[in-house]
Amino acid sequence: MAYVDYKTALQVDCSIQAAHDGVNRMTKALLEKHGANWREKLPPIPTVPIDAQRRWSVPSAGAPTGGAPPGNTPRGDPERARTLKEEGNELVKKGNHKKAIEKYSESLKLNQECATYTNRALCYLTLKQHKEAVQDCTEALRLDPKNVKAFYRRAQALKELKDYKSSIADINSLLKIEPKNTAALRLLQELNRA
Repeated sequence: MAYVDYKTALQVDCSIQAAHDGVNRMTKALLEKHGANWREKLPPIPTVPIDAQRRWSVPSAGAPTGGAPPGNTPRGDPERARTLKEEGNELVKKGNHKKAIEKYSESLKLNQECATYTNRALCYLTLKQHKEAVQDCTEALRLDPKNVKAFYRRAQALKELKDYKSSIADINSLLKIEPKNTAALRLLQELNRA
């Protein structure tokens, strides 16, 4: 339940570092306790209405405080965004990465979410579009500075772009968060041999 609470808090305000830290801690604990399928045991994460998200965001100087109707906000429709992301996930399972990228891109226009960026980055990696993968991982890390998948996938993309120094830096950042991450340790060995 703590994982669900942290994820809900991040929908309200994605800048809460304690919630990011909590998600990372809970992910580790759930992975150790339940294995790779731990997400299947989670209750659904509630969707926070846009007006609640806007209420907590601080208006910039000179911005009207009344708030635009939900359809006109840049954040759009998180429910539709989630549906599009899930459609993208299904396409990935079927191996249709190009179509999945389209779904993830549509989803991101409605709601910028870390997981959608890392999912699209995975598709870009598969299609050998490494620069795009780096950009998506960088966006994901802007939203969640301790996102393990974003560090790992960006390191993979940077390795393919032969930017070994930056790739090693990303793996080292990842290992500070998860020192026993076997995939990261394996990639680091490959990078040290490159």
